Amino acid sequence: MFSCRKVADLHPMARLGMRKLFSFLTLFAILAGARLLDAEPVSVRHVEGVTFGFLVLRDIHGETLAHGELKQVVTLDDPTVMADLQFRFKDGSFYREITKFTQKGVFRLLSDQVVEKGPAFKQDSESWLDASNGKVTVKIVDKGKEKTSTKQLRVPNDAANGLLFILAKNLNPEAAETIVSMVAVSSKPRVVKLQITPAQEKTVHQGPLSYKVQHYAVHIKIPGAAGVVAPLLGKKPPDLQLWVLKSEAPTFIEFEGPLSEDTPVWRIELAAPEPDKDAGAAAHN
Repeated sequence: MFSCRKVADLHPMARLGMRKLFSFLTLFAILAGARLLDAEPVSVRHVEGVTFGFLVLRDIHGETLAHGELKQVVTLDDPTVMADLQFRFKDGSFYREITKFTQKGVFRLLSDQVVEKGPAFKQDSESWLDASNGKVTVKIVDKGKEKTSTKQLRVPNDAANGLLFILAKNLNPEAAETIVSMVAVSSKPRVVKLQITPAQEKTVHQGPLSYKVQHYAVHIKIPGAAGVVAPLLGKKPPDLQLWVLKSEAPTFIEFEGPLSEDTPVWRIELAAPEPDKDAGAAAHN
């Protein structure tokens, strides 16, 4: 049997040693937090522009759950880029993430808004992250009633909310790993780290053409005591998997991971629009 003694019951020298240990751990946590907040944003290697892409969302067994789109809007004389990701589920659920950022030498998050509605999610919710002032607002619907909470948080310069697909195209190919930050948005928001490491390449084919694809594994590191407790409570977030076409014009290919902390692991893949069958049949008549 193990016993637990109060600090006050310990020998004076033992108490002094424990106080030094506590002081060291506190200092270490402060310095670690400072390194997290002062991390460098990812440099711009490929400038983002006007884009529209078709996407499909599947479960890990390959069953199609939703169809979606990703579009980017850039206007003249405005440094802000807006990325709009949407998915409409077969069961009527809806997901949307609107991210605004700049790309003056480095990618810098301005704001991120996420909407989740329908049975595919634990609860209907909408969140807003303003990276400029650190304001995090979350609205949830609980038993038919709306609950809104607002918190202040110091958002790091390298925050990657809504930018992961873009950052992956701009990573230094010589780097053994890249670490960026992300705000885990909730009623109790916190900053976590994304540890991005290159994994084994693979080859994909489009007809007779072959392309090399870089695989990145993204490990989510929760700082502090919460990171220690999370695995014990079964709340450790799974690693994310991301594939990017290697080219002078790198392109997102696939993503595997949860859309939010309350969803299972899903897969996002590129898709192509299908022609209207009725219109095609009429054209041949």
